[in-house]
Amino acid sequence: MMTAPEPDPRPSMLSLVRSGPAPTLRLAESGAPTLSIGVVLHDFALGGTERIAIRLAGRWAQDGAEVTLFAGSCDGPLLELLDPRVRLVSPPEPIRRARGSTRRLGAAAAAYFTRHPVEACFVPGNYHWPVASALAGMAPAVRPVVAVQVSAALRKPQRGRLRQIVYDRRMRRLLTAADVLVTLSDEAAQQADAILGRAASLPIALPALDDGAVPHYVEPPTGRTIIAAGRLVREKGFDTLITAFADLVRSGRAKGATLVIIGEGPDRARLTRLSMRLGLGGQVSMPGYASDVRPWLDRARLFVMPSRFEGYGAVVVEALAAGRAVIATRCTPAVDDLLRGTGAGLDVPIDDAPALAEAIATLLDSPPPDPARLSALGDHHRIGRVARDYTQLFRRLIAARGDLKLSATAS
Repeated sequence: MMTAPEPDPRPSMLSLVRSGPAPTLRLAESGAPTLSIGVVLHDFALGGTERIAIRLAGRWAQDGAEVTLFAGSCDGPLLELLDPRVRLVSPPEPIRRARGSTRRLGAAAAAYFTRHPVEACFVPGNYHWPVASALAGMAPAVRPVVAVQVSAALRKPQRGRLRQIVYDRRMRRLLTAADVLVTLSDEAAQQADAILGRAASLPIALPALDDGAVPHYVEPPTGRTIIAAGRLVREKGFDTLITAFADLVRSGRAKGATLVIIGEGPDRARLTRLSMRLGLGGQVSMPGYASDVRPWLDRARLFVMPSRFEGYGAVVVEALAAGRAVIATRCTPAVDDLLRGTGAGLDVPIDDAPALAEAIATLLDSPPPDPARLSALGDHHRIGRVARDYTQLFRRLIAARGDLKLSATAS
């Protein structure tokens, strides 16, 4: 039987960065020297991790940092979102997604940042974890502080015990040398620390919203349009949602309601067949990918996230910002953070179509909550605030590294 890892007794930069039991980072730093930040991204494919990394890079550059994004290739539709102030670099021969490609990406990024050093490197999301060990293995004279984002769930019941053990072992192998793991919730930080056997993690909110005042929202609609959004893949649970909606139609509780699923992916044909087999006809539509889901949310009566697992679920934050009630499966910390006890919506078990149908019917038949109150729930997810949390963390890690070097010299 595999035992838990022994805690690392050595001092760490993170132990110097943390202050108090709740490490919330909120210190503005006017007049601070320019910070150089590297971001490593495989490509610009559609995905929440890629979108967040691109937006953070742009905001850091807007705030005055020198930002370099090292991309394995420049393929993908999200390239158009990259701020022109971010320096984009890619290898002469593109590194496209394939078996072992993240390791090659890490080696190429480490070679580049050895020649063009930066003070901090951001590794976005679980998919990019193999990059972290390459960056952490750079020569001390040029090695940046390495911050790694935990974007997807660390504990999944679907894995089973043996697969979870393998997953934990891989995580320790790839991330042991990272300076900090940035999680999207306190729960994920606790899980990450337990897996690594050391205090390695800090929670920083998901930057799902733009800055500014409370976004414009329309008045609660009189219609009964149900919106869902995400890649059309099995993990998003859209088959469960379609089945639940069909139950409502058969029972007569979905009179006048329509279901719109925004997104694109390999499951389109399967979901279309399921809708046709359940006799839903024109009551279910899948209009494809939308670069901005907000116009769809503005016309929604409510939003549903039926996923089987999620890291956090940025679209939940976006739906609340639009003033829309949310139904979500218990697949994400966003349920605890944003829905329970707030009156903003309901949570249901994963893969439970009858429970999902009942929740949809309940909200359709209830007066909609105040849109302004829902919108305010996500204010801590605004990009400017979150970007400053990251740069605050980078500066503290850089300063702590200096403290450790002085301590080592003194000893």
